[in-house]
Amino acid sequence: MVQKNKIQVTGARLATERCCGPWGKRKTETSITTMSTEEEDDMVCLDESFFINDDYQITDFTFGPHLLHLYCLQSSSTDFDLTGQLVWPGAILLNDYLTKNANMLQGCSCIELGSGVGITGVLCSRFCREVVMTDHNDEVLKILKENIKLQESSDDSMCCTELKAEKLEWGNSDQLNCILQGHPEGFDLVLGADIYIQQANVPLLFDTVEQLLKDRDQSKCKFILAYVSRAKVMDAMVINEAIRHGLQINEVSGTQRIIKNLEGVIFEITTNH
Repeated sequence: MVQKNKIQVTGARLATERCCGPWGKRKTETSITTMSTEEEDDMVCLDESFFINDDYQITDFTFGPHLLHLYCLQSSSTDFDLTGQLVWPGAILLNDYLTKNANMLQGCSCIELGSGVGITGVLCSRFCREVVMTDHNDEVLKILKENIKLQESSDDSMCCTELKAEKLEWGNSDQLNCILQGHPEGFDLVLGADIYIQQANVPLLFDTVEQLLKDRDQSKCKFILAYVSRAKVMDAMVINEAIRHGLQINEVSGTQRIIKNLEGVIFEITTNH
């Protein structure tokens, strides 16, 4: 009775459980209790697209002298696996920091984890020689690629670096190795902002970070993480996972600030030499 890729909705009789699949990717397990004929007649069948909001609007963002134009949502889709459709406070924190310290970007090769709509990667393209933006969600990758096209069609002379979008699920060594094959010298910078929403994904995030840092000359590569505190347990977990992976995590002096009523800070993460 249920068609492929559709979910039956019958009020209180639908039970849905969210859990983590391979590499932290979420899946939905749905169980439905036995229904009478009358209840079946009242059943509503919703296509999976019902849960996806793709009403993207071009929005302007200003960081110092830099004006960015990006497609993004003003509110998220029903599925919180699609959080990348929004611009999160951590991305604003990171872009503000990078704008004030643009010298660290000049001539660098950069890879961003959990790029979402690409607001940080687009800013970096004005300074870096190479920018690779990544995300694990196919729907988010669609809007990320649309934003790359938007930059390519721009008359802004500062948008000079070629932007690339790649699929990357944290902990997936095959996908990461595929990216690194195209960049045999590795990357100078790894960037991330507000990319630790689910606790189950934090160890996988640092698996990927560790591989990226150790693939490059250890004295030249670092991970810049814009962290926004939402739960004490996550605060401790991020620091502990970095240490468990043999990495050194340091708060960048002077970067603590309140953003969207939350405490934010920039961490610099490197390998232990």
